[in-house]
Amino acid sequence: MKFNSVALTLASAGMAAAHGHHGHARFHQRAVEAEPAADAADVVYEFVLFDPSHPDSPEPLSHAAACEGLADDEYEWLDDAVAAACATSTSTSVTPTSTPTPTSTFTPEVLVQTSAAISSSSTSSVISTSTVTPSSSSSAAPSASSSSVSSGATGIDADFPDGEISCSDFPSDYGAVALDYLGLGGWAGVQYVSIVDEIVSDIVTAVSGEGCTDGGMCSYACPAGYQKNQWPSTQGSTGQSIGGLKCEGGKLYLTNTELGNTLCIQGTGNVFVKNDLGDDVAICRTDYPGTESETIPLAASAGGTHDLTCPNSATYFQWEGKATSAQYYVNNKGVSTEDGCQWGSSSETMGNWAPMNFGVGYTDGTTYLSMFKNEPTTDADLNFKVKIVGSDLSDECRYDGEGNFYNSAGLIASGTNGCTVGFSSGTAYFVLYE
Repeated sequence: MKFNSVALTLASAGMAAAHGHHGHARFHQRAVEAEPAADAADVVYEFVLFDPSHPDSPEPLSHAAACEGLADDEYEWLDDAVAAACATSTSTSVTPTSTPTPTSTFTPEVLVQTSAAISSSSTSSVISTSTVTPSSSSSAAPSASSSSVSSGATGIDADFPDGEISCSDFPSDYGAVALDYLGLGGWAGVQYVSIVDEIVSDIVTAVSGEGCTDGGMCSYACPAGYQKNQWPSTQGSTGQSIGGLKCEGGKLYLTNTELGNTLCIQGTGNVFVKNDLGDDVAICRTDYPGTESETIPLAASAGGTHDLTCPNSATYFQWEGKATSAQYYVNNKGVSTEDGCQWGSSSETMGNWAPMNFGVGYTDGTTYLSMFKNEPTTDADLNFKVKIVGSDLSDECRYDGEGNFYNSAGLIASGTNGCTVGFSSGTAYFVLYE
């Protein structure tokens, strides 16, 4: 996949233009780098808003908001216009309430509220979600282009043709991202289920070399800023989660049309990972609902800023009636997503044995961000520092790279595993640094 970073400026601030480069957004880089040509489906556009009066502090801007602002003459290009960047723009927003809400602590996946209140003077505002152009799958994975119906697909915003695509064809033409390193035909996880009296009585999880076949629930990854929105209302009888498309009679079927007929939906936006390290970092979301393995990859490239998908608790998956958050496993610097974003073992500090977890969730107008050690699975310490920064945070939250967490009062009491903050407006970043 190729990423093009494009910059805008406020129209009132003067002329604008765009710059592009391979890989990711580097906020202070403005020179044009030569790169090989790519098809439109292989390009992801990331926008930043550039204010000449604050040249070192560009703000990330969603694809939809950028294209809408350009159309309304609110923004201009920083350099030359990039027409293809707004060829298929859409606009989605989430409006938070102005009432401060309780802070949260994160247990795996489930958002649990406590009684402490956020001290925030937020007002009602619109949070624009981050949008990216979908990538095509790797050529190693079967592509939906071999299906007779895929020629009409337009990417991540395309409705999925229920019951028309073969289970052997990974649906990359509809925004899903193939994870070939797992050996499951591109799927993030496959669960073979048995249903008795509308209850899932048995679940067998596929291993490398198997794939999406009849009786399988076939889960998939989405691009950064997006998450899958297909899972059945029937879940595991003992609390296990199940997610993805259903394979029946050799064809793929949607399992949750309440959230739409697409495969991926946007998160609430405004949460990012900023990697100030000299190495890449593999940050892996659990496939949830689904196998609950940490197989959904985000490759946080050195020097880059990336969307970290945040689910809306009001509309996303509910576990036994409880709101859920997203949980990410944070590997040590230098670990690849291929190694870090799959089930591991205690012999290596990666995968489900990674040293750190991030928790991200949104409820009643407030976004909650949490970091905590991956205990009791491992007592290993992450080999770099992390801090959460933003303009409207309820408190400080940082990790010192040696197993300790701090808030505005200083070192959090020994034995306390992690910290949580909230915000109701603006943006926030998990900053990775030495």
